[in-house]
Amino acid sequence: MKYTRLMAAVSAATLVTTMAACGSAEKTTDKEASSGNNSGALVGITMPTKSSERWIHDGDNLKSQLEGLGYKVDLQYAENDIPTQTQQLDSQITKGAKLLIIASIDGTALSSQLDNAKAANIPVIAYDRLIRGNANVDYYTTFDNFKVGVQQATSLLTGLGVLKADGSKGDGKGPFNVELFAGSPDDNNATFFFNGAMSILDPYIKDGTLVVKSGQKDFKTVATLRWDPETAQKRMENILTSTYKAGAKVNGVLSPYDGISIGILSALKSAGYGTDGKYPTVTGQDAELASVKSIIKGEQYSTIYKDTRQLAKVTGEMADAILKGQTPQTNNTTDYDNGKKVVPAQLLQSVIVDKDNYQKVIVDGGYYTADQLK
Repeated sequence: MKYTRLMAAVSAATLVTTMAACGSAEKTTDKEASSGNNSGALVGITMPTKSSERWIHDGDNLKSQLEGLGYKVDLQYAENDIPTQTQQLDSQITKGAKLLIIASIDGTALSSQLDNAKAANIPVIAYDRLIRGNANVDYYTTFDNFKVGVQQATSLLTGLGVLKADGSKGDGKGPFNVELFAGSPDDNNATFFFNGAMSILDPYIKDGTLVVKSGQKDFKTVATLRWDPETAQKRMENILTSTYKAGAKVNGVLSPYDGISIGILSALKSAGYGTDGKYPTVTGQDAELASVKSIIKGEQYSTIYKDTRQLAKVTGEMADAILKGQTPQTNNTTDYDNGKKVVPAQLLQSVIVDKDNYQKVIVDGGYYTADQLK
């Protein structure tokens, strides 16, 4: 991945413009245009699991968006089982789906299905997770995932007092004991998040402001298979008993996802953290309901809010353009190399959410109601 060439930001005005532009796409190849009579066509959507709140929202939002555009939708969840997801895709191809939207469990495990889709002239959109190792991926919709990692690291430093909210230097001098967690090694996004975070944290580790006391710093060691909260909780428990048993304290934890954050916090609580109302700075991602409540209570420090309503909207508009024989809008055609091709992508932007701004971003933005957060 060419991380250094990733977009640093896309302005809100540009985002609005690019989403609007989806509806005024150009004509593309004769082959693609010839498949433009797809009114009421079947669209297959496969999501990883219902065990994560965000994927439920993604699936529901995508289904609603596409049905609102007049398409039939087959929405499936694979419960993090790769053979189940491959079978679901096989079934959707057999049923005559005219387009597939895939949030993959393992981004390298779907080559047979992608080849079959190509043979049947079925376009494929990779949804939020890049599908790797196969050229038959037509488009990719996601957030700027390297930037998400940057935001997670920045919020960790802000919570520790190393930085102020405006990014200027804070009063925190350290050394601060921190531990690192990453996402699933079979999810392409996990390396984006981790590398984005480490691009910010590495200088502070090198100068001694941050100390990874366990010594566990490489991606392979800190990765959490399937983003599993229980796996993260057990690893945090092991770190606490093996590294902090002499009385040293954890000051902060880089967590890439809210479910993992909840597992980490459970381990910390069991070890006696929080009895004085103070917790280590723990980051997160996805603004899941339980974590936003935890942030309000002063437990989890922050989360990265990715408005999946907008991701579903952009993806629905992309699917609509493709099915009408048009070229959908993209805003990144250089950085998402899946090992076989550079996949044209549409990137959205994310926001750091903490106790100070959750009301404005989450509630006023209509993502959750105040009653849901009570």
